[in-house]
Amino acid sequence: MKKALIGLLLVIIIGVGIFFGYCFYLENKHETYYLASDQKTATVLNSEEEAAELIRGLKVEVYAKTLKIKDEDYHLAKIDDKDYYLKEGQYVKEYEDVVLEKTLYILKDTILYEDLKSPKIKDNLFKGEALEVLGYDSLKEDGSVNRYLVKNEKGEGNVRSEYVTIFEEEALKTYSDETTIVHQKRNENIYGGGLASELDFSPVEKVHFEDNPLLKEARTLYLGAGVLNNIDAYIELAKESGINAFVIDIRDTDVVSFVSDAATKYSPSANESARYTKEEFASFVKKANDEGIYTIGRITVFRDPFMAKDHPEVAITNTDDGSPFYHNGTYWPSAFSRLVWEYNVTLAKEAVTDCGFNEIQFDYMRFPDLIGTYEKNGLIDLKNELGETKIMALSRFLNYAKDEIHDVGAYLSVDVFGESANDYVTAYGQYWPIISNIVDVISAMPYPDHFNIHDYGITEAVWEVPYKLLSAWSSLAYERQKECPTPAVVRTWIQGYDSIKEPYVVYDAAKISEQIRALKDGGLDGGYIIWNSASSLEKYRSYASAFND
Repeated sequence: MKKALIGLLLVIIIGVGIFFGYCFYLENKHETYYLASDQKTATVLNSEEEAAELIRGLKVEVYAKTLKIKDEDYHLAKIDDKDYYLKEGQYVKEYEDVVLEKTLYILKDTILYEDLKSPKIKDNLFKGEALEVLGYDSLKEDGSVNRYLVKNEKGEGNVRSEYVTIFEEEALKTYSDETTIVHQKRNENIYGGGLASELDFSPVEKVHFEDNPLLKEARTLYLGAGVLNNIDAYIELAKESGINAFVIDIRDTDVVSFVSDAATKYSPSANESARYTKEEFASFVKKANDEGIYTIGRITVFRDPFMAKDHPEVAITNTDDGSPFYHNGTYWPSAFSRLVWEYNVTLAKEAVTDCGFNEIQFDYMRFPDLIGTYEKNGLIDLKNELGETKIMALSRFLNYAKDEIHDVGAYLSVDVFGESANDYVTAYGQYWPIISNIVDVISAMPYPDHFNIHDYGITEAVWEVPYKLLSAWSSLAYERQKECPTPAVVRTWIQGYDSIKEPYVVYDAAKISEQIRALKDGGLDGGYIIWNSASSLEKYRSYASAFND
């Protein structure tokens, strides 16, 4: 009997040991998972049972035992040796499953990309549209997705994460703050360029590249393709006079600087007219870069006879016979065309990656000037398949181009007419506040001899007194800058040639100095670019004393 009791006691002791051992095993059993969420961070509880935000995708050790906290079941989890509490569904076994978004909504008009490797446009995505999430390419350091693989009635494609949200209400909201209320009052399409009140003024993050800082005060010479064989002389002048930047033509209407892969794909006839090989052209840019000169590659985006010839389906045409519309000495592909967008952005990126530009500058980022009469009389077909206004199409183009050019570590600047400093959308589609809000640099062209003789009430011919003229003009541009949440740097083109109409005025160093001082005194302190279409070295040398004003 005694032996039986001892045996029973031993069984009980062993059983209790096994029980507590199993409990200890359960308590400490854990497996490796990854933190998951439908946003870039997951809200979990820390060791004090308080809410904490952790970046999704983190590796976590999740323990089997459940705990009851605030009437909900949690699992103990360790992340970098710190204790947290997670709910079921906040962790997944495979890293590629950490993104839990199922439906996304478009925050701002954007692009549905064909693939992840090129700027190729599959379709357009508009504010408020819903998308089904099929996957994603990669996570950024903050847990946000780089691009989503999505699907809608237009098919499958890729969308940038900054243009989507999981909250439909957020996608449907119209951005407004104290700087943008003024645009809602500009709700008349006075000249045919579109309505300011329809534009999306949500803030645009201004990027900074550590290895390519944006030049905030540029003292700039323009160099056409024809003078690049003599670039050493321009570099010497720059070093002697304080010039710190060059605008160098990539394409100036019918003058093509180098043979590009982009033209081979989109506009082969452009390569037939190219002046240099890509290697030769890149060597010119490298010489400037090696001397510490900031290089800006200029492209005349929508004034391009080669693209109009190679793709007549995207050219502006005459309605009577369908022939290409000839205006201002050339033919124009339509700024409504996404194929034209793709080509120019592809060319821009190639110029950065293969030739070394710090910045890309889009000139002729507009529809043809004096276009209103042709439109009113039904004389031209702009190939406006989506029924967009001109400024709506141009602002969508700039958002797309800005993203793509930023991807390769360069900045985007845009040239605008001096007229765009007024408070209306121009007939050719430029509106200063929306352009400045999107791009990194805005460069207006208020050449004195392009104004009417007594503009702004100036009694002299305005090109005789450029300080007076540009002081008056600068005050308007300064006001436009205050009308956007994220304004660009203002770097202004100035007149570097003798006036072309009576009374004829020689533009010497004093006249250059007047223009530079007027811009600075008017609060436009981003620098200047001297426009001389011939890039005359002699003329530039004669201005040297003014360059540091």
